Amino acid sequence: MNTPSVPASKLQHTPSARAGFADPREMQNRLFAQLSANFAKEVPLYGGSLDVNLACNLAACDLLAQAFPGFSMTADRIEEASGERHGAIRIGTPEEYRWVARFFHLFGMEPHNFYDMSRVGAKSQPVVATAFRSRERPEHRVFSSLLLIEYFDDDTRKRIEHLLSQRRVWTDRAKELIERGERQGGLSSSDSEALIEEAVNHIFKWTGTARDFALYNHLCDAGFKIAADIACFEAHHLNHLTPNTFCMDLYTGAMEYCLGEIGEGAFRERARRALTQMIEMADADYLRLHFKHLTAAEVARFGRAKPGPAAVDALVDRLVAELAKPPYRLADLDHSGFKDFTEGPDAGTPVFLRQDAYKALSEPVVFRQPDGTTVKASHTARFGEIEQRFFAATPEGRSLYQRCNDAAEAARDQMPDPSKDHAAFQAAQARFYEPIPKTLRALLKAGLVFGEYAPTAKGLAEKGRLPTSDIHELVRLGYVDVEGIRYEDFLPVSAAGIFASNLNQYGTRATAANPPVFTRERMEGVIGRPIIEADEEYRRRREASIVATQRALGIGAVG
Repeated sequence: MNTPSVPASKLQHTPSARAGFADPREMQNRLFAQLSANFAKEVPLYGGSLDVNLACNLAACDLLAQAFPGFSMTADRIEEASGERHGAIRIGTPEEYRWVARFFHLFGMEPHNFYDMSRVGAKSQPVVATAFRSRERPEHRVFSSLLLIEYFDDDTRKRIEHLLSQRRVWTDRAKELIERGERQGGLSSSDSEALIEEAVNHIFKWTGTARDFALYNHLCDAGFKIAADIACFEAHHLNHLTPNTFCMDLYTGAMEYCLGEIGEGAFRERARRALTQMIEMADADYLRLHFKHLTAAEVARFGRAKPGPAAVDALVDRLVAELAKPPYRLADLDHSGFKDFTEGPDAGTPVFLRQDAYKALSEPVVFRQPDGTTVKASHTARFGEIEQRFFAATPEGRSLYQRCNDAAEAARDQMPDPSKDHAAFQAAQARFYEPIPKTLRALLKAGLVFGEYAPTAKGLAEKGRLPTSDIHELVRLGYVDVEGIRYEDFLPVSAAGIFASNLNQYGTRATAANPPVFTRERMEGVIGRPIIEADEEYRRRREASIVATQRALGIGAVG
């Protein structure tokens, strides 16, 4: 199965908008919208969490509009920006996985990065994965895990293989449409809708039915709950969808308040703190990071003000009044509570991403047994994740972040209990990330994040007469503009923490006599196309922008 690694530059052609064919980006948007609608119907708590996130994002934008006179977002645009950016599915066999890759290819989504989740220390799980997303201007990604069947002892492996060999996840209709799209180089509008319907109603749908209750219990009792979720069910059901929040700490406080885990007073205090910190962080770079439709020229025209405590209090009052309405009474719904703390850096450190979640729900399941009988049981797997994305870190930035994060993880048990003193917990956590700069310009100068550069009108007016070729100095002097590149990918250590909190167990160990080593090359053989290395893509974008800036300004090598 091993295949040689292929450079990203040799990637097969990805479908793009062409006359007579549906636009792959629009297909992505429709797919995610329908998956979201179905998920909200199946899990009312998920629909409620979307409402809470939208209310929080509206409040955040209200405050940003006061801080940047001229900045405004329509309610429709805020709702669109609040939508799902990420999803996750789990797959049982290489053959199934190849159909997944072929499916997403028609949506303009290519594999990015190889993740071996069986080798992330104490939080390891028996899966490998890649994430499918667009290479340029990505809005959606789907983290797609493949079960490592060789992770298990011979008897368990054979039972899993036998069960998986009996299921047919990919319908004949879905395969027919995928093959047609591959032959044609795209799908018509009607065919794209038909493929989305197959995906939503069959391939990725939660059915509430499963098989082989004995194997399910065996895997769960041994700590392999993810394997049970993959092997015993009949589809690649969505494990979670992940909306986009503008202010993580505001959202997490609001969710805990709506779930009845904290009172109004505690929520008010957390909301004030979250909004105050957001305003302290917010600058032109922050706006362009979170609102990609804004140009540098538009942001430059905004005024600058500093909303005081009274403005923050007024917004908190309005948000509390909004959350008192019936749609937000999440405590009335079945739930398992909210995660104890947010994964990722502290709120003031804008690298990679921050993730949190309400915990997975126990849902009724009917198991069909080999003898034709049925068993009624429950299954806990689907949860409600949320994320806030920040700047993409360079390898040096990733290394520094990892050291800070490892230190924070090691000291977690000595930190204040967040349920008793949330402010003290956040302060204790933030100290571990102090070595990481807090602004884009400082991060760029230290070589810790990626940026894209472009000449300004002022720079073009001085073409050939600029006083320096140092890129950071050119930015400081206003001859060059820089925009931080947003992180668009998966963060294994953060996701492993989410998995662990939802499984109520922290990691697994292989039971096979010779645990497998599943390489990137092997995964490329499964997929049938090369995997893009995201860091190389971020680097390519940075270097291409520097070369273009250098040429436009008529200067030599840009430092």
